[in-house]
Amino acid sequence: MAEYQENRDYKYIMQELSTLYIGAKYTYDEMIEAQEVPFKVKTLINTYIKPELQGEDLSIESHFYYMDGSGFAYQTFLQLKTRVRFSILRDKGPRQGSYVTKMEKLQDFIKMSPEEKEARGVFIQEIGISKLALMML
Repeated sequence: MAEYQENRDYKYIMQELSTLYIGAKYTYDEMIEAQEVPFKVKTLINTYIKPELQGEDLSIESHFYYMDGSGFAYQTFLQLKTRVRFSILRDKGPRQGSYVTKMEKLQDFIKMSPEEKEARGVFIQEIGISKLALMML
């Protein structure tokens, strides 16, 4: 029960004027089934993302954690002007050892290797995609 509740905390869709935020614990299959996910996003997943995953049902968190800047899915998310919100351990200063939340462009986020992300305690919370870019896709 506690695991279910924890994962529910990061399974959401929020919209503001220019951005669509998606909780990182969603798997792509869950997003296709979820009623609150816009149809355009479901189409995007089925057309551009799922074929590259070769049958794996990854969470957004896992997919972005190990994304290396290659592949069509990466190019698709770049076109959507994707930003990644994540928590990371502070490595210096008076609050060293505490977490800070950052939001970076996808192309900046992937510069950190999975090993570095693990060492620095990276926890992906959500992704934000541009609604205008989504409309143009």
